[in-house]
Amino acid sequence: MTANVRESSPLPATAIPDGCVDWNGEHARVWAGAVLPWWVPVRPRRWAVELTVWCALFGAFGLLATTDLSPDLVALLPLQVVWWLWRPEVVRFSAPALIVLVAVRATGLPWPVLVCAALLVLASGTATELRARARTRQGQRALAATGGVTVVPPDADGPVRRGRLLLRFGAGMAVPGVVLLATSGLWHSAGDRQLAVAEGLFVVGLALTLLLSGTLGRRRALTLRRSPTPVLRVLVGKDEHEDAVIYATDDTEALRPLLTVATRAEEEGEGNDEAEAEELEELLDAPAKTAAPAPLREAVLYGTPYDGAEILLLGAAEEPGEPPVTEWSTGPVRPLPEGAARRRLDRAKRAEVRAARDEELAATLRAGTTVVPVRRWRAGPVDWLAGFLTVQWCLGYFLLGIDDSLWFRGLLLLLGLMCAVRVPVKLRWRITADRTGIWLNRLRAPRHIPWDDLRAARRESFELQLRVRDGDDWSMAAPRWPWLQRRRGLTHPYDALAAELSAMIADPALRPTGESEVGERGRQLWPFAALLALAWTVLLATRRLS
Repeated sequence: MTANVRESSPLPATAIPDGCVDWNGEHARVWAGAVLPWWVPVRPRRWAVELTVWCALFGAFGLLATTDLSPDLVALLPLQVVWWLWRPEVVRFSAPALIVLVAVRATGLPWPVLVCAALLVLASGTATELRARARTRQGQRALAATGGVTVVPPDADGPVRRGRLLLRFGAGMAVPGVVLLATSGLWHSAGDRQLAVAEGLFVVGLALTLLLSGTLGRRRALTLRRSPTPVLRVLVGKDEHEDAVIYATDDTEALRPLLTVATRAEEEGEGNDEAEAEELEELLDAPAKTAAPAPLREAVLYGTPYDGAEILLLGAAEEPGEPPVTEWSTGPVRPLPEGAARRRLDRAKRAEVRAARDEELAATLRAGTTVVPVRRWRAGPVDWLAGFLTVQWCLGYFLLGIDDSLWFRGLLLLLGLMCAVRVPVKLRWRITADRTGIWLNRLRAPRHIPWDDLRAARRESFELQLRVRDGDDWSMAAPRWPWLQRRRGLTHPYDALAAELSAMIADPALRPTGESEVGERGRQLWPFAALLALAWTVLLATRRLS
């Protein structure tokens, strides 16, 4: 990883506050000594939180279908897991509430529920206390490293955007939760009424979580702006998620990342729609990320770095001669324990190898590309497997469902209709390239994307993604097994397709020379989707009547 790291970009001396000291390796090692056990979740990614929320939602359905728990317990048990991962501050209040509810209803609860509730309270409460103590130690050690120097942050009078999105989402999510609670008495059966109350409480709990997250982040951001804060000189890099990665000033080879934080550069005219559109165009025009690490930049860190803190970075610009860049945190600080830092370095090294292999594949395909009148790609075995797995996922809910309430029947209908729409596209997608652009078949008439509007073709994780100028991107997901591909020397079809399309986007001479006929662009898929939706509806009706 370190072979590609260039000399760090210097920060102008005028941008460094008087008395600001370096956060060197010795101070950083002392700060990093306030580590947490590996099982304490301090760095959940967005996908992990989203997956936890969905699992908690379906877990609430399962608890209602298989137990006689009251709606408040059905909502609180899954929410406790969400708060454990996302908002540990809530656990200090929710854990006692959960203990009281279980104690009041202990006589009517089966022993597995009691054991699971006790383990959940014990694990989440212990993790929360460990994180709180670690935050205190990290803050104290960071303050000791600053030498007592405090400075008012630059641009402190600028608009505060931190927390706006979470507050809006939280307010919007609270509406259906309140509606479910208010209308719970209108359902006919007792089971439906209980489910309405439980899901209403769950949704309101998620809404309050979002509102609390936005409020805490906004309050911490305002506190950072309004008073003199400690400052430290650091080195800053970027990771694959475009988050800022902080290193000690003497760690010029980026061997020990200390913490990461999501940041957003503060620029003049940021509210201008034209500037935002230009920024979006630059992102769409940007090539796919490689594993080469971004160059380190000198920066001044404003604020006290600890788990969950808000900070400001005043760093050197990436381009020489440009003024320093102010980056406000858009998420909490997340420290990197020794093991996590080591795994991050290992992943970066493996990513470098994969990037070199992908570049070699792209070069080979470009060299072997023959100009043809029309070029077509279509769904293959991996897509058929993806469609089969989607159908099995939907049938699994049908076969395992033991609750015959109106709520569950509605959920089954919704899942089946979603599968009916997705499965035909997975099984029969087609991309047709001609001299005018590419054609994508879909449920309705084929979609045409001119070459000038097609920004990029890339494979990201399990997805083949086509980036389009107007933002209406196209994607298709299918299984892949990197270890098997490396061992057998195989190339995933999405990798080959992305490399070939990328070559055509970059070099007009490689594009097809003819114009495709209507029949070559793929059929409309809505008849197949309508047939699947009808079959699923009949299957549900048959189950209901039987």
